[in-house]
Amino acid sequence: MPTTDQILHALSGPQSSTRLRAAMTIGTYPDADLVPLLVQRCAVEPDFYVRDMLTWALTRHPAEVTVPALLAELTGRRQARSQALHTLSKIGAASTWPAITRDLLTDPDPETAKSAWRAAVVLVPDGEEETLATVLASQLGRGDEDLQRSLSRALVALGEVIEPALEHAATSADPVVVAHALATRRLLEDPDSGFTVSVDEALRLRSLAAAPQEEAG
Repeated sequence: MPTTDQILHALSGPQSSTRLRAAMTIGTYPDADLVPLLVQRCAVEPDFYVRDMLTWALTRHPAEVTVPALLAELTGRRQARSQALHTLSKIGAASTWPAITRDLLTDPDPETAKSAWRAAVVLVPDGEEETLATVLASQLGRGDEDLQRSLSRALVALGEVIEPALEHAATSADPVVVAHALATRRLLEDPDSGFTVSVDEALRLRSLAAAPQEEAG
């Protein structure tokens, strides 16, 4: 087995495969003293697969050691926030729920916001789902299709409790918000359906709703 110094050197090496093996080794042989270094590496690691292995390595350590270090990252740089949220969702400690703030759920950085949404639906305590749904629904219409799909999936994971929030969003003056709400509702009704945001459909429905209704008789 490599020495600790060798592992730490490899963790910041130029080859992603070397860094991957180093993270795997730390996870296989947990050492609480290395947790701060794992967390620091999460904030700067450019390779997705290495970051995922770093998260796995952190989950192999006691939560009482990893969670405080990860919570401290939530006010850091973009990648630090995003990866810390991702790792907290994997650890799943209920005590971390208060750290998933509205600011994080509405973070202007897409990756941070996505990680916050995913963490929130994992960590939300019983009775808080509707409040969370309202905050998440405030982000409908935001970003590109990938970001919108991520938000819809997070909302759908909360279940039928999201219906009032979707109904409210469907009355928005912004057709993109309406279209996203409709797409989320379809996904809620049929999780296997494709995700398609159709602004044209939203505009058509608005036009129909605004058209004078013929009197019966």
